[in-house]
Amino acid sequence: MPEIAPVSNATDPSTPLERALEQNEAAQGIVEQSAAELVVIHAVLKQEIPDHVQTGDVAYALQRTDELEIKIGDTAQELAQVNEVLAQEIGERVDLERELAATKAALAQAIDHPA
Repeated sequence: MPEIAPVSNATDPSTPLERALEQNEAAQGIVEQSAAELVVIHAVLKQEIPDHVQTGDVAYALQRTDELEIKIGDTAQELAQVNEVLAQEIGERVDLERELAATKAALAQAIDHPA
């Protein structure tokens, strides 16, 4: 399974939230890819293992792959929702930083050139 790249990069100008979003999106991709692979593996196992052999540990393993497919799919959806929240938060922070910069500039202008 591919590893998630480290978050820190001294030359990267992005904010910690942007790096967190990038890392979370990478994790989401890995989870989605893993879910797709599990679906294929499960389908092959169900098809190739005769019904009369699907007992005991084999039946349990097939049941667990069903459950894991659902769990991984749910996790991918949760990651997508978290990514949406992070993206929204980043947008809000960018807007606030612009407003703060404009306010600082206006204050500096008022201090340098009082009315």
